[in-house]
Amino acid sequence: MLHRMQCDIVRIAGETVLKLLAEMQSEDELFASEATLHVVESQLLVMSQTLAHLAPGLHHRLHRVDWQGWGQLHHLLASGGQPRREAVWYGVRALVPATLELIADLRKREPLWFGIDY
Repeated sequence: MLHRMQCDIVRIAGETVLKLLAEMQSEDELFASEATLHVVESQLLVMSQTLAHLAPGLHHRLHRVDWQGWGQLHHLLASGGQPRREAVWYGVRALVPATLELIADLRKREPLWFGIDY
């Protein structure tokens, strides 16, 4: 059940980021919108914190996730580090979609890991 909850947290935060960016045309548009950027960064922080605390077995099964990229993004967001524009843009354009895809693929391949009774 823990695996399912952790992946659901990541999935919901990631889908929120993708929805916020769906209408945007460029990187500049995201960084010009302070309110949207704040929400996107907070959702990226939720994702990075959750991924940092995945159960070891789930972490191992998601070996293709860019753990280094998520770790660097987490550090920047948690510490308020600057500059972080490039890291945030990499997060929304690469980390989020790839991670969501890898989790969805794992759920299809190993559904028992995501059952309520596991």
